[in-house]
Amino acid sequence: MGRFDGKTVLVTGGARGQGRSHTLAFAREGADIVITDIAQQVASVRYKMSSASDLGETAAQVEALDQRCLAIQADARDTEATTAAVEQAIGQFGKIDILIANHGLLSLSPVVDMSDEVWDDVIGSDLTGVFKSVRAVLPHMIAQQSGRIVATSSMAGRTGLPTVAHYCAAKWGVIGFVKSVAREVAAQGITVNCICPTNVDTDMIHNDAFYALFAPDVVNPTREDVTPGFTSLNAIQVPWIEPIDISNAMLFLASDEARYITGEALHVSAGWNAFNTA
Repeated sequence: MGRFDGKTVLVTGGARGQGRSHTLAFAREGADIVITDIAQQVASVRYKMSSASDLGETAAQVEALDQRCLAIQADARDTEATTAAVEQAIGQFGKIDILIANHGLLSLSPVVDMSDEVWDDVIGSDLTGVFKSVRAVLPHMIAQQSGRIVATSSMAGRTGLPTVAHYCAAKWGVIGFVKSVAREVAAQGITVNCICPTNVDTDMIHNDAFYALFAPDVVNPTREDVTPGFTSLNAIQVPWIEPIDISNAMLFLASDEARYITGEALHVSAGWNAFNTA
């Protein structure tokens, strides 16, 4: 028996990385799964984003666990696509019990050089896309008088960082959004929380642009070259944590054990939160 037997979980950004980890974690606990993902490249993002084949691979891994999976290519920034994905999920599984609003993207630019496109893509995905995903599931959760919503914020939502002002703004916004929605729907049996990870071992940080930021004096820096810089952010001396560390927190916040936790921003950050952050 799994903790989420009979539950339906919708994971946005589920094609790979943290999203795939969250998807498989819930599937192992007995949930039926719906995954959405943009599954294509955004022009302003310099690292390789997920693909349709990644989305299909995640679905195949869920099905290998003998759990049902619906995989939908949908951009969280797109109201029509997001609403249609929720309707399709309810049509196939009859309900959505849990929303994991995990999707996100990142680019690097000082504000003085930041284009409208770069700003809009990050804010549109990482903040507005969370709003649209939550808005799409709320009528159903309110009707059933129950639900769990967990969004991915970041330690960048607790401090300011150079070259990622748009990302920081979005992740700060997610925290304020979550706290506000939590108050709006508490009486309907719905909890709304978010998680603030430190750097996580995924493609979002393991790319040339991010490596150059952490090792600016090194030509073509490697993973080993940037490890000290990443480690300096955390009180626990690790450069990054694993996706499963965030998945475990997602499982907890979506579980009955966390039934009275709402409006929370949970730090899973190797102690980054112990430094001078808001």
